Amino acid sequence: MNAIITVVGTDQVGIIAEVSALLREYSINIVDISQTILSGNFVMMMMVDLTQSKVPIEELREAMKKVSEKLHVEINIMHEGVFSAMHRI
Repeated sequence: MNAIITVVGTDQVGIIAEVSALLREYSINIVDISQTILSGNFVMMMMVDLTQSKVPIEELREAMKKVSEKLHVEINIMHEGVFSAMHRI
């Protein structure tokens, strides 16, 4: 099962490293990643594979919340199907 993770906030050193380390801790593979800086704001989208992860998505959300608070960024995760449905034209 795939999910989409978005990260938005003021650009700073270590955002990708912190998010990637969290995903590694939960055995989540990054399938695709895109990141850019828009007017000083860091914007990243990742497609991740949750197949190897043994934790419920709610636990992952809680862990992401802690990283989010540490970095002062907004991190969200949703199933790929939900993301696709929300962004269908």
